[in-house]
Order: sequence, then C-alpha cells, then structure tokens
Amino acid sequence: MTSSSASSASAAAAAVGASEHQQQQQQQQQHQKRPPPAVASSSSGGGGGAKSGKGGGSGLGVGPGGGISPSDALYTFDPSRLSALRSAAPWKSDPRYFKSVSVSPTAAMKMLTHCHSGVEKGLKKGGNPIEVMGLMLGRPEDAEGSRSLVVTDAFPLPIEGFETRVIADDEDVVNHMIKLTESMERTRREKVMGWYHSHPFDVTTHSHCFLSQTDVTTQLQWQRMEDPHGNPFLAVVVDPLRSLAKSEPVMKAFRVYPPEYSSPIRDECPDGAIVREEQTRLEMWGSCWNRYHELEVRYHMSDAARTVMSVLTKNFLWMRT
Repeated sequence: MTSSSASSASAAAAAVGASEHQQQQQQQQQHQKRPPPAVASSSSGGGGGAKSGKGGGSGLGVGPGGGISPSDALYTFDPSRLSALRSAAPWKSDPRYFKSVSVSPTAAMKMLTHCHSGVEKGLKKGGNPIEVMGLMLGRPEDAEGSRSLVVTDAFPLPIEGFETRVIADDEDVVNHMIKLTESMERTRREKVMGWYHSHPFDVTTHSHCFLSQTDVTTQLQWQRMEDPHGNPFLAVVVDPLRSLAKSEPVMKAFRVYPPEYSSPIRDECPDGAIVREEQTRLEMWGSCWNRYHELEVRYHMSDAARTVMSVLTKNFLWMRT
C-alpha cells in the first residue's frame, strides 16, 4: 500500500472508530432494557439476525447428535459468549493469540472480484493494475480453543492506488466508511473487524502477500484503536495476478506485533519458518518481516451451499475438486 492510501485509511479509521464506540455505548444502554436472543445467525450473504426453530426452519445442517453440524457452526454464535470473549480480550496480553482465519465464500468472492477489477481497470487504461482496498465484517471465535477470526463479509472502499500515486478523497472515504459502519451496526450482529487490500504485482517465485512498512503502520493503528475495545483487527492481502495464474484464491492474513514485542526465535518469518538468508526474507516478507505474523487462512461453507456447489461442479464444472 502507498503512503497516500495509508493516510486515507488512517483518517477513516479514526472516524469509524469513534462512530463505532459511540454506537456501542448506545446499544449497551438499549440492551439493558431487553435481553439478547439466545443464538444469533451470521448469514454470509445478507443481514444477520436471530434464527430459531427446528429442522429446516433455521436453514442450518443438523449434526449426528441433533445439534448444528460442524460445517454450519461458524454461521452461528452465542451473543453472551462472544460478549464475554470481547470483554476478556486475551489478545491484549498475547500478541500471537490468534492462530487462524475462517473466511466465508461470500467474503472471499467479493474480495477477489474487487481486487481483479482493479487489475482490469488499470490494464484497460493502458497502465498498471490498480491497488484497491476494502473492509471486512466478522468476529473473534474461541470455540474449542480455536483462537480464530471469522470473516463473514467484505465491502469495497472508494480507494484506488498506483505505485506512485493514489486516487482518493479523504473526506469521501471517511464518510463512506462511517455510513457503511452505521449500516452494519443496524443490520448485522458482526463488526467491521479488518481491512483487505491488493498487491497487484507481476507473478514471481513468491506470492506478493506480505505487509509493507506502510501496511504495518496502518495495521498497528487499527489494532491500537480496536483491540482494546474487544474488536481484534485483521489485515488481509490479496495477490490478484497470482490468483488468476493459479485459478485459486491467493490471500494471506496478518496481525502486527506491538512495538515492544520481539520474537524469541531468531530469523523467524511471519509464517513461522526460520530463514537465515536476509535477501530471501526481504523478497518473501518485505523489510518489516519481523514485525508481524501470519494466520492460517481457511474457507468455510455451509452444508446447503456445499450441496449446491457439488451439483454445479458435477454438471457445470463450477468448482474444481
């Protein structure tokens, strides 16, 4: 990400953070007057609301013991448990608390489509692919010690960047993010919990999914603003050209270390590998290779969606096995 993009993102972060925290206080006062529903459903394609009922009424698969199947578990959450996790905020004392990220098909598709559109737009103008940016919706999850972040949806931002300049109006970006956040607060039970952007560089030996110095600074600002309030923030980098070349999503998720933290393992890279050659570390992870760590990216799909995709794959080759 360029420095101009970062300034837009930082200004927007401050405004959105203030808006979110003010709305949280208002919602807490409202919730004191009425108890929350026992279980909330986070639909990956639309507004998340409370769902109840038996059998097909909930739209969720049933597991062997009569409960929700493992494939559908990430589409539901217990509000009281989530609230307790946000209040405890164990990630504040453990910089490497989170181990993985679970991304819904909707979020993955929207991020990839947005990033690919930046490539096409730049090339159509006879120039280089355009770097784009957006926000992610989701929540932290600690069920069965998973220590994961769940990404349920993604939304593009009106920011377009090139290697040397950026087309972005700070006021427009801030207003867009505030309106988006307010809309999500009214219609969804998740929060804006991360940002994504593309590194549309030519395909080389290594993927371009890493955090630059500017990216690390931007992510650290987000974490300082959101983490203490029970909303651990995530950074995702998408490599759109490599995704096209490999015909599969190429994206990586990261969290930044606080300035006072240093890895106890010498020459440890963000993915946990020990790389002694400095040039290799720089090529793979950038100049800030020791200031952030990678979270494993997984993709979750409901039983119903998997059944539909299986039929489409068999009949129309929609999804490669």
